[in-house]
Amino acid sequence: QVQLAESGGGLVQAGGSLRLSCAASGRTFSSSHMGWFRQAPGKEREFVAAISWGGGRTYYSDSVKGRFTISRDNAKYTVFLQMNSLKPEDTAVYYCASSGGSFLGSHSYTYRGQGTQVTVSS
Repeated sequence: QVQLAESGGGLVQAGGSLRLSCAASGRTFSSSHMGWFRQAPGKEREFVAAISWGGGRTYYSDSVKGRFTISRDNAKYTVFLQMNSLKPEDTAVYYCASSGGSFLGSHSYTYRGQGTQVTVSS
């Protein structure tokens, strides 16, 4: 199992940037696809970005494409989400998750963190 701990959230003005980190533990991290999800109050959880186990493939939802960048450092067991040009609609709790199976199948990802709050003011 991969245990996860998100950090880096906070309050930022629209147009600003934040960098989220997800520290992972577990021997299977380097062989797991990693993803970022977010959930705003009253809304369903959204699959925002993913990166394959080796880092060669990435996925972004249309809502964040061109503004967010996912990356990973397998040597440091960490996944990052660089968020630029933030908008108020990006406000949500952000979770990272791991998948030992499908890369693009959101249901194959498992959450084991508490999430980190991102709030974007207008």
